[in-house]
Amino acid sequence: MCCECDCECRPLGFLLGLPFALLCLLISIVGVVVWIVGLLLSCICPCCLCVTVLVEVALELIKAPIHVMEWFTSQIPC
Repeated sequence: MCCECDCECRPLGFLLGLPFALLCLLISIVGVVVWIVGLLLSCICPCCLCVTVLVEVALELIKAPIHVMEWFTSQIPC
């Protein structure tokens, strides 16, 4: 039978994903540093395409903890 509550609250997935989210938080701090350096480089030389790609990758690194927690909570059933 199916679970009566179709809730989005999954505390077990949150607890299992917490150590990985903390690791991703450290990676996102590195992403912030890369993002700031990339923005400064793009101001100096706006024609450089690789700096734009670097800034996009840094933004994804910053969003990593959110993606990890969403993935872990979606894997654990109610």
